[in-house]
Amino acid sequence: MAERGTIASLPGAAGLREHLRIVEAVIFASAVPVDTSALATHLPAGTDLTRLIGELQSAYAGRGVNLVAVAGGWAFRTAEDLAPQLRREQSEPRKLSRAALETLAIIAYHQPATRAEIEEIRGVATAKGTLDVLLESGWVRMRGRRKSPGRPITYGTTAAFLDHFGLERIGDLPGLEELKGAGLLDTLPQAALAAPRDEPDLFDDEEPLGALGEEEAAPADEDVS
Repeated sequence: MAERGTIASLPGAAGLREHLRIVEAVIFASAVPVDTSALATHLPAGTDLTRLIGELQSAYAGRGVNLVAVAGGWAFRTAEDLAPQLRREQSEPRKLSRAALETLAIIAYHQPATRAEIEEIRGVATAKGTLDVLLESGWVRMRGRRKSPGRPITYGTTAAFLDHFGLERIGDLPGLEELKGAGLLDTLPQAALAAPRDEPDLFDDEEPLGALGEEEAAPADEDVS
């Protein structure tokens, strides 16, 4: 990568091209979406990143890959119209059970949610294995503990969840009418739907997980069914 002093001293058009190349290279080389603050560390102070991102999006708009906003950052993704042709080349992902899908939806729309809150919405007990599968998938994380008797663990979604489903933020999850139109309400309890919130930090009614491990916390938070 060129040093900042070299980049800053280039004439306007040449400097812009070099900045575009750097942003393109950083995003391409990253395994996860790159946010603007991370991109800025590779460029001279005061660089107009909004313009650079716009230029790159325009350059890739009609190509096989597009530059898209996802999970709070920027990433190259296969053009949507080509996805059906590439799907047969991909390995089949592990399919989630109906219980896991319902639990994932409840966590996504109601996070932070405890196991007891998930069970209240679903109307049935949730096996510990269901949450384990979601944790192993990388789509769900343990956020903290509720400030209530037993200090139950709270669960929330991850950046990997947003990335997998092509969402820039949790607020981009489909609403009630969209889910009805897609025919998904047959597999989701309607009570699972709420206004999803973007909040990676703990809420006032949460506290850090602390030193206790998940197994030590199980008697207070988990009633394995």
